[in-house]
Amino acid sequence: MGEISEPQPVLRIVAAFSRHPEALELGRRVLEAHWGDVELISDPFPQHETNYYDTEMGTQLHKQFWAFADLVDGAELPDWKILSNIFETEIAAQQVWPEARPLNLDPGYLTEAKLLLATTKDRDHRIYLRDGIFAEVTLRYQRKQWVPWPWTYPDYQRPEYHYFFDQCRTYLRAALRR
Repeated sequence: MGEISEPQPVLRIVAAFSRHPEALELGRRVLEAHWGDVELISDPFPQHETNYYDTEMGTQLHKQFWAFADLVDGAELPDWKILSNIFETEIAAQQVWPEARPLNLDPGYLTEAKLLLATTKDRDHRIYLRDGIFAEVTLRYQRKQWVPWPWTYPDYQRPEYHYFFDQCRTYLRAALRR
């Protein structure tokens, strides 16, 4: 029988996307006010793999990743998703931008072995956590590289994303040693 133990803390990550750089900046500032400083920021990557969001968010979207400085308890993931949804709604209600949804915030976390994302959508490969929130292991770290699953979104298979996640993993490993 395995012995029950507390898991290691995780590196909180948010995938944010918008067609407005100012909306991305606002989203980061709002989240930093609740979760502390962002330690690592990716370049904004153009999103061209899907048109799923075009109707509510417009075209020419860019995705940017933020990794927060403080390591945290991954069991709080549902709270992060609920809060990020509230912030998305509040930002949209300001009507600064013409789109119904000017900003998308997708929280998740990174461990040494995986990248996990929160979602409100159930699918066969997702695990229900609580409060209407599911989790998906989007990538796994195997043989010194990020490896997708059959369900991994096409953009998460991009080498430039993996390069950023490598930086995050290096930061996480150093923080765990401290």
